[in-house]
Amino acid sequence: MININLFRSRIWIPPVAAVFLGITSVSGQSSRPQKDTLNEKEIDEVVVVAYGKAKRTSYTGSVATISSDKINNRPVTNITKALEGQVPGIQTTTSSGQPGAVSTIRIRGIGSVSASSDPLFVVDGIPFDGNINSISPNDIESISVLKDATASALYGSRGANGIIIITTKSGKKGEARVNLNISQGFSSRAVKDYEQVSTDQYFQLYWEAMRNGYQSGQISAQQAAQMATDNLTSGTGLSINPYGAAYPKPIGTDGKLLPGAKALWNDDWRDILQRVASRNQVDLDISGGSEKSNYFFSLGYLDDKGMAIESGFKRYNTRLKLNSEVKSWLNVGVNLSYTNSIQQAPTSSDSKASNIIQAARVIPSFYPYYERNDDGSYILNADGDRIYDFGKYRPTSALQNQNAAATLPLDKNENKEDNFSGKGFLDFTFLPELKFRSSFSVDLVNYNGHYYSNPLIGQGSETGGSVTKSNSRTLSYTTSNILTFDKKFGKHHFNVLGGQEFYKYEYQTISGTRTQFSLPYYYEPDAAALLGSFSGNSDQVSLLSFLGKVEYDFNNTYFLSASGRADGSSRFSPGNRWGKFWSVGGSWKISNEEFIKNLNVFNQLTLRASYGGQGNDKLLQPNRSPLYYAYQELYKFYNNLGEPGTVLEKAATENVKWETNLNLNVGLEFAILNNRIKGNIEYFQRKSQDLLFNMPVAPSLGISDFPANIGTIKNTGFEFSLFTTPIRNDDFQWNVDINLSTLNNTITKLPKGSIVSGTKLLQVGGSVYDFYIPEWVGVDPNTGNPLWKTFYNDASGNTVEGTTSEVSKATRTLQGSALPKVTGGISTSIAYKNFDFSGLLTFKIGGKVLDTDYTSLLHNGSAGGRAWSVEMLNRWTPENRNTDVPGLSTTTNNWTTTSSRFLYSGTYARLKNVSLGYTLPSDYFEKIGLKKFRIYIQAENLLTFYKHKGMDPEQALDGTTYYRYPAMRTITFGLQATL
Repeated sequence: MININLFRSRIWIPPVAAVFLGITSVSGQSSRPQKDTLNEKEIDEVVVVAYGKAKRTSYTGSVATISSDKINNRPVTNITKALEGQVPGIQTTTSSGQPGAVSTIRIRGIGSVSASSDPLFVVDGIPFDGNINSISPNDIESISVLKDATASALYGSRGANGIIIITTKSGKKGEARVNLNISQGFSSRAVKDYEQVSTDQYFQLYWEAMRNGYQSGQISAQQAAQMATDNLTSGTGLSINPYGAAYPKPIGTDGKLLPGAKALWNDDWRDILQRVASRNQVDLDISGGSEKSNYFFSLGYLDDKGMAIESGFKRYNTRLKLNSEVKSWLNVGVNLSYTNSIQQAPTSSDSKASNIIQAARVIPSFYPYYERNDDGSYILNADGDRIYDFGKYRPTSALQNQNAAATLPLDKNENKEDNFSGKGFLDFTFLPELKFRSSFSVDLVNYNGHYYSNPLIGQGSETGGSVTKSNSRTLSYTTSNILTFDKKFGKHHFNVLGGQEFYKYEYQTISGTRTQFSLPYYYEPDAAALLGSFSGNSDQVSLLSFLGKVEYDFNNTYFLSASGRADGSSRFSPGNRWGKFWSVGGSWKISNEEFIKNLNVFNQLTLRASYGGQGNDKLLQPNRSPLYYAYQELYKFYNNLGEPGTVLEKAATENVKWETNLNLNVGLEFAILNNRIKGNIEYFQRKSQDLLFNMPVAPSLGISDFPANIGTIKNTGFEFSLFTTPIRNDDFQWNVDINLSTLNNTITKLPKGSIVSGTKLLQVGGSVYDFYIPEWVGVDPNTGNPLWKTFYNDASGNTVEGTTSEVSKATRTLQGSALPKVTGGISTSIAYKNFDFSGLLTFKIGGKVLDTDYTSLLHNGSAGGRAWSVEMLNRWTPENRNTDVPGLSTTTNNWTTTSSRFLYSGTYARLKNVSLGYTLPSDYFEKIGLKKFRIYIQAENLLTFYKHKGMDPEQALDGTTYYRYPAMRTITFGLQATL
C-alpha cells in the first residue's frame, strides 16, 4: 500500500489502482471544489423519472443520470454521441462519422429481431418524435436513462426498449443571466485508413499476377513473364505508365523494377477527397426568474464540416421556455423550439461506386487526379488550368470514368429539415396533496432531400444530368392528463398517479426524378426534360393509453411501488389491439436501520428490486422501414404497358400481436467514507417473448415474407458504477468515476431449429448476432490456393472434416458473436484553483467485427487497378509458402468472399474526450458585469487503441462494416462567458 498526502488530504490507495488512476486522465466537472465532504443532499439527489421526479435513494427503479457539465462542453453535433461510456447498460454505436449522423443506442441488450430496439426519447416529460439532431446539447440540463420495468412501464409499449429522458434548462430565480459559448474546432479522421502498397510495389505485384494468369500448359513461365512485362502498362494491364516514356516497360522479366525507374507522381486520392475540416459553434442563452415565474431563451448556430469534401452539417436553433404561477392554484408553462438544419451528405455508407469514402480508398496513387503528360507535368486547358482526370482508361475496378473531386462541387447531396416542437401544460392544485396536469405536445418535421448529378462531367453526363427531390412531413402530437395524490400520514407516505394519454402520428412523403438538363447549373426538376419516376404515400398510427401508479413508503426506509398501463395500438387487428403492461418494485434503505448505523461504515445503503412487463408494437420490414399495417393485406401497384396492375405484397396476419418484454432488476447502492465513494451494482434479466419477426417464405408464393410472433430472447448482465472523490479541499478536487456492464444475449425459443439471416444464424442457445459463415483454414502451401473448411457425412453417417479451394463448397459454421461481453467508461476530473481538467475513456471488450471494407484492398489480382493493402506483400510464392495470403493471379479465386478470415476482434478503447480549461479570476471583470469567463481546449476521439489497423472499431451493432464514413477526431478551442 502507498500513502498519498496532497493538500492536507490523505487517502490510502493500492499501488496498482494509483498507477491506473494516475495515467488514465480521462468527464468533465469544471465546478469549484468545496471544503467539506460530500453531503447527504448530494447523495439523495432528485432525478427525473416517468411523469415526475424522485429521490434517488428512495426510488425503486433503475435510473442513471448524466448532468449538463458532461454534455454541454462536448464538441458533439448530436447528443446521442455524448452518452457512450457515461452510463452502464447502454451500448452506443456511432456507425457513421458523417456530421449530423445519429448514434444507435441499445439499453440492456437487443430486445427484438424484426421490431425496433430503439429507446424512447422523452423531452421535458413528453415523448419526442422530432429529429434528435434538432436538440442542441447546450439547451440540456440533464439526461436520465430509465432501464428497468418500474422506471419505464408507465410508458407502456413506447418504453419497451428503455427510455432516455431529456430535461432542458429552465430559468432560475434571481437577476437575468446571459451565457455565451463560442468555439472553433478542426476535424480529421480519428483512425488512419488501411496502409497501402507503394506504386513500385503495386507494379511488381501486378506483374506477378499477370504472369501467373498467363502461365498455362501452352505458355511457359518465361513466355508468361515476357507477356506480363509487355502488357503491364497497356490496356490489358493497368493502362498507365507513371514512370514516363523513358521506361516504357518499367518491370523487367524478372519481376523487378528497372534500375533508375521512378514514379513521376504519387497522387493519394485520400489527400484530395478528404481534408482537415472546420467546426464552428456559437450558443447564447438568457434566463432568469422571480418568485412566481421563470424564463429561458436560447439561440444556437453550428457549422460542422466533414472530413470528406462537400460533407457537413449546419444547424440554427432557438428555444423559448416559460413557466408561471398565474394563480395560487394554477401553474402554466410553454416550451417552444425550432431548428433548421442542412446536411451535405454525399454517398458514404455503402458499396456504390459513388461512395466518397470508398473512392478515396480504392483508387491507387499512380492514377492521377489531374491529367498528366508523359513527363509527369500537368496538361493544362486553354485558360491555363489543370484538367481533372476521369480515368476513362482506368480498369473498371479503379472506378473508371469517375473523379469525385471534380463532380461533387457541381452536384448536390442535400438534406434540409425544419423541426418544430411545442409543449404546453396546465397544473391545477385542488388541494395541497391533490394536483392535476393537462399537457399537450406537437412535433412537426418537414424534410426536403435534393440530389442532383450535373450534366457536364462524371457519370451524370451520360444521362444529361439527373435530379431527385423528395419531401416528407411528419406530424405527431400527444395529449396527456395526469392526476396525482401525495400525502403523508405520520410515518406513512402515499403517492398515487392516474391518467390518460393519446398519441397520433401522421407521415406523408412524395418523391420524383427527372433527367436530361438542357443547361448546366440549373438544379430544379423543371429544368430537366424527362420524367423518370414519381412516387408518394402516407401513413398514420394511433395509440390510446390509460395508466396508473401507486407508491408507498414507511418511515423513509421501506418503499413499495406498482404501476399499470393499457395501450391500444392501431398497428394490430381489433382482436389483438390492446396490450396490458405492469410493474412492481420495492427498495429497502438499509442505512436507516440502527444495526447498520452502529457499524459507522455506510453513509448510504439501499437494496432495490423490480419486475414487470412491457410491450413492443414497432414492427419493421426487412429493409428496416416501419410496417404500420401488419394485420392487413398490402399491395403493390405496377404499370403494365400503360395498364394498372395490383400485386400482393404482404398477406394479412390478423393473429400477429404484441411483442412482450419481461424485466427483472436487482440492485444495491452504497456510499462510504463520508460519501467519498459511492457505488451501484445491479443485475438485470430482460426476457423478450412473442418476438415480432419477418418470416421468409418461398418466392413461388408471390411474397417474400410475413410478420409473425416467434421465439424468445433473453438478455442478462451485471452493471457496476463507482464514483469516487479521492481528494477534496479548498484548492484541489480529484474525481474518478468508473462504470462497466456485461451482456449475455441468448435465444431461448424459436418456432423451428434455426433461421439463417444473411451472415447470421438464429438458433436456440445462440445470440441474435452470431456469425454463420465459412471457416477459413489458410493457404495451401503447395499451390497457394485459399482453403476453407468443409463438413460432410460419409456412407456410414459419420461427419468427416475436410477442406476445399472453392468457397461455394465450404460449410458455413458459427464463428462467434458481434456483441461485446463488457462495455464501459472511465472518467477523471481535476480542478485546481482556476484550472480544470477532464476526460473520458470508453472501451468494449469482446465481440467480433466482419471487415468487408478491408476485402476491397485484398483482391488476388482479378480486380486490376484497384488499390492493394500492404498485407498483399506477404502473398504466397514458391519461396513464401507459410502465409495466409493466397498467390496472385488475374483469374479470381474468390478468397475475399465472406469468411472467418476477415473476422477481427472488436475489443478497443478510445480516449473519447479530453478538456483543459482556465477560469479567469472574477475580479478582472466585475466592472463590466462579467460573472465568469473561461477559456478551454478540448479534443474528441483523440486516441483509439485497437488491434486491426485501418478499421474503425466502433462499427454497427451487427458487427459488419459497410464502407462507412469514419469517426472524426475534433480539436476545439473556445470561451464561455456569463453576464
